[in-house]
Amino acid sequence: MRSLFTIKVLLICSIFLGYSLSATAKEETSEGTKKDLKTEIKEYIDHHLKDSHDFSIFSYTEDSGKHVYIGLPLPIILWDNGIHVFSSSQFHHGETLAQAGGNYYALDHGKIYKTDAEGTMTYDEEGHATNLKPIDFSVTKNVVMMIITGLLMLWLFSSLARSYAKNNGVPTGAGRFFEPIVLYIRDDIAKPTIGEKRYRKYMPFLLTIFFFIWFLNMFGLTPLGVNVTGNIAITFGLALLTFLITNFTGTKDYWKHLVDPLGNAMPWYGKLPIYIILVPIELLGLIIKPFALLIRLYANMQAGHIVLMSLIGLMFIFKSWIGSPLSFFLAFAITLIEILVALLQAYIFTMLSSLYFGFASEEHDHHEEEPELAHL
Repeated sequence: MRSLFTIKVLLICSIFLGYSLSATAKEETSEGTKKDLKTEIKEYIDHHLKDSHDFSIFSYTEDSGKHVYIGLPLPIILWDNGIHVFSSSQFHHGETLAQAGGNYYALDHGKIYKTDAEGTMTYDEEGHATNLKPIDFSVTKNVVMMIITGLLMLWLFSSLARSYAKNNGVPTGAGRFFEPIVLYIRDDIAKPTIGEKRYRKYMPFLLTIFFFIWFLNMFGLTPLGVNVTGNIAITFGLALLTFLITNFTGTKDYWKHLVDPLGNAMPWYGKLPIYIILVPIELLGLIIKPFALLIRLYANMQAGHIVLMSLIGLMFIFKSWIGSPLSFFLAFAITLIEILVALLQAYIFTMLSSLYFGFASEEHDHHEEEPELAHL
């Protein structure tokens, strides 16, 4: 317990240090004019929540006014009349142009645009860049973290499977920690919601989606500034997988219930007025279910990061021996809650996916009419 507490303290201190250095570095613009502190904090939070083409650890400003960034650049891969590959360090966080294949590219609000040697950018009335955009296949930090998480899961559960084989079904090492979680997903989520006969074919997806979301959520609490599950494109992709599996594995009874909810309860001419309203609602439920999945995960993780970084930002607004420590301890408490939320959101996504699979795979027993009903 003491070591776990120490790790948590180090994590929150690392976030505090990274923010402090970044805020100090950005306190003055290149023209020497001081910017509003609240604006700086808001810009930092926005930057933290967005995906980027590099891992930024911290930055500082030299006496000459030059910004120095410490981090890990990632490869830029563009299709613009051919493949162009170069390092994101050429952009210097949007301050300089990148040149590849005789073309010039500028980084504006995290997106890459084609420009000229002078870096000319044009904008519409709403402030959106109108320059041509090459097709971007770049490896961003979110992509890197998903690859790392996938490789971690592959290594972890391959090792767990090998330990089972060597020790006659008894796990060793980290397997002793993960085995109860796997059994819980099987016995308390999949079996009750899908059924004893049908749960096995869904188990690989349920286990994968649970650990994938959980690990990504935990990585999001580190000082690396990774907010993968707070990206609505990622949660959309995860919800889309649940949607496709649900509908492609649905039974005839599942689809019949969608288009004919009342069944043989009344003749068709009596059902027609009801179906004008009922059937569209049932079909709309096909979209609402995955939409609820993606919004729930996205909103909870995004809100957690906003609250945490806002509390840290209050330290620089208060600048007092009372307000700043209070903000620090509040941020520390929110971090502990976020550790629970990271697990809880993975559980909720897995549970709801399992429920949808159970609805889709359910088969009803169609009994023939009772003989006495024929005399009615």
